[in-house]
Amino acid sequence: MPRPAPEAFLAALPFAAALGMRLESLGQGRARIGMDWDARFVGDPATGVIHGGAVSALMDTCCGAAVLACEGAIGTATIDLRIDYMRAARPGARIVAEAQCYHTTRTVAFVRATATDGASDTPVASATGAFVIDREATRP
Repeated sequence: MPRPAPEAFLAALPFAAALGMRLESLGQGRARIGMDWDARFVGDPATGVIHGGAVSALMDTCCGAAVLACEGAIGTATIDLRIDYMRAARPGARIVAEAQCYHTTRTVAFVRATATDGASDTPVASATGAFVIDREATRP
């Protein structure tokens, strides 16, 4: 089976397009994906703060892209993802997620990620997760 381009991962996810996610960088088990603020995704109209679900989707997607950027990876799926929200993103701010695949086994990849809005040294959220890593060598 030919290895898909990791960039195709984002293009194949309709929700990523709907949320306006854009791949900024990718390589060697790392990914960076940005998402512009959009009034459609505000969780609290009184404050203009983006909904945590949109941030969660961004982080999960970025982690998956980082897994696909590992050598030999041809597929992935989330096994477990823990997200800690540290503060609200600034209303109107672009959110950027960065993920690193820091360890892999034959079938599982372990990933860390942060989401920032450029306003502070404190991230908007951080995440750790485990993902299936389907590799070329594990296919029959």
